[in-house]
Amino acid sequence: MQGAADNVVPDEDQARAHCYALISRLFYAPANADLLKHLAGPPAASTRMEHALQSENVDAAPDTNAYTSAFAALQEVCRTVDADTVRREYDDLFVGAGRALISPYTCGYTVPHAPDRHLVALRERLSGFALARRDAVFELEDHVSAVCDVMRWLIERGRSIDEQRAFFDEFVCGGVSAFCTAIETRAPNSFHRAVAAVALAFIAIEQHAFELHSGE
Repeated sequence: MQGAADNVVPDEDQARAHCYALISRLFYAPANADLLKHLAGPPAASTRMEHALQSENVDAAPDTNAYTSAFAALQEVCRTVDADTVRREYDDLFVGAGRALISPYTCGYTVPHAPDRHLVALRERLSGFALARRDAVFELEDHVSAVCDVMRWLIERGRSIDEQRAFFDEFVCGGVSAFCTAIETRAPNSFHRAVAAVALAFIAIEQHAFELHSGE
């Protein structure tokens, strides 16, 4: 996505942005050997998220432990899987010959009978943010990675919590969650199943935090 320059954001928000960026990267293309090695190391992302939750006083969120456990499970998978296996799995799940086993485009999950309407609404929202798809990018704007990357952008640009929640509620909570649930159902023993578990736990934490904020 194209947008304005980065702003300085609090550490707790940077941790959230990092999580969205990681989910986006892992669903955008197969993880290479360097990324797998990095993820298999010390749980930096998990630790940052725990610190963020403590800073935001939401450490009692129901899925905090689920996130930590899911991230640890992802790390364990990264220690045993190789990049070639991840690439083949990615192609089988999200690319495929003809129709992919699991579509990475969120419109099919949020408005299955009117996907164009969902895509139009997303494009209108992105236009309001002065964001646009790069000419060299062939994926549509509702690709799960693009949706997560917009959330990263909103956080790093210091956009209001209300703006973040509005985008999260309309384009992340339903579409990305349903996509991850589809992976759990159709590819239970896979690297990307471990990624989906991290994403689902993180989304649950985000939803809880937004709800707490709206109740203040």
